[in-house]
Amino acid sequence: MAQQTQIARVGEAWREFTTIFPTFERLADARPADVLRAWRGLGYNRRALNLWRAARIVVDEHGGRLPSDVGALERLPGIGPYTARAVAAIAFGVPVGAVDTNVRRVLGRTMAGATDALLAADLQLLADASVPADRAADWTHALMDVGATFCRTNRPACEACPARLWCRYSAEATARAMAEPGRSPTLARERAAPFSSTSRWLRGRILDRLRDADGSNWLEFVVPIGDHDRVAVVRALLLLAADGLLELDPDSELGARLPLG
Repeated sequence: MAQQTQIARVGEAWREFTTIFPTFERLADARPADVLRAWRGLGYNRRALNLWRAARIVVDEHGGRLPSDVGALERLPGIGPYTARAVAAIAFGVPVGAVDTNVRRVLGRTMAGATDALLAADLQLLADASVPADRAADWTHALMDVGATFCRTNRPACEACPARLWCRYSAEATARAMAEPGRSPTLARERAAPFSSTSRWLRGRILDRLRDADGSNWLEFVVPIGDHDRVAVVRALLLLAADGLLELDPDSELGARLPLG
């Protein structure tokens, strides 16, 4: 219901809808016409039919219980990559990253300096790797709230943002403001970063150093590596770990080794 609809309109509609259809079985047994009637006022009526079709699949293939697996969720009508991960993280505590517009902006600016600096595949890997294993729901809500409240598209509130100390965008905006007196750090224009090539180079250097190291011990990386600062190196390590190409040292964010298992 909250897809493409303001949450203020969803609350009462949710209560009425779940009163009529309190279970997947009741929704699956309903006529499409009844579902569409109950959906009145929400718009985008295709979502109502997708929800009805999804309920039938949940009943027929999953015993009436919504699956927690992201792949199974994505196979339900009307559920895409973002919704599947949001449901998995918030409802089931699965440590996966739900990437919406707000999360994309927060991670892009914080880790790479600009909203569009990360390729979609890298952004998803980074989002997944960032989720605390035991607080997936809290983390998901927090990132969304930071994006909506502080890391806004225009005039981001960098001074009040809880991620400021780790944010590459804020640091670079502040540096530009110091170089150009009178310019507000929060008004600095985002740059378009050629991330794909620099990321590949950095990952290659990291793996080469791990190949040359004693594989049984953790290697602590010294930063910078080339032109890449600590934030960029940590991001690359997370992405490589998400790909299964290395293991991360639990005691150091700059420590890693090649996989032993």
